Amino acid sequence: MSNAATLDRREVLAAILKERGDALLVTGLGSSCFDAGVHDHPHTFYLWGGMGAAAMVGLGLALAQPRRRVLVVTGDGEMLMGLGSLSTIGARRPPNLSIIVMDNEQYSETGMQATHTQQGVDLAQIAKACNFALAQTVRTEDEVKACVPRLYDTAGPAFVAMKISTKRYPMSIKMRDGVHIKNRFREALLGQKAFD
Repeated sequence: MSNAATLDRREVLAAILKERGDALLVTGLGSSCFDAGVHDHPHTFYLWGGMGAAAMVGLGLALAQPRRRVLVVTGDGEMLMGLGSLSTIGARRPPNLSIIVMDNEQYSETGMQATHTQQGVDLAQIAKACNFALAQTVRTEDEVKACVPRLYDTAGPAFVAMKISTKRYPMSIKMRDGVHIKNRFREALLGQKAFD
């Protein structure tokens, strides 16, 4: 099986973030961080090397900030590593959490090896079985356009697997310092007064 997807990861993320408003964003490792870095914002928390942790960090934020929409953008490799997080999210059912998986069917950060999604594992169906209010796979630009509003207004956890091409972009971002990223995010979210 080969990935015949034509969606461009950066175009998909740009379409999603265009509607961001005051939503909080958590990125998985590698390419998700680089992609979000193009649209750098103080309300973005870059996880960098925490493979398998993005969805759970997103859950924690969604529970702690129930009035804010929380988006998690990660890859299929990381989501496969953290499948148990989908069952925990489904059990808690936060109404303000959306998980977006950029699925190129490859482990991009370690050499482009095939992931299980290339062998037919359907992440959206797993999310559906875990009680997500929205669980779908998106393959076309028209489906992206139709899906973006649902990422922001679905009452219940939302999960969308974006079938993207294997196109790679340069690995670059303005910041990699974890302490700075944490402090900037915390201050943007809670204000400096919370730490004075």
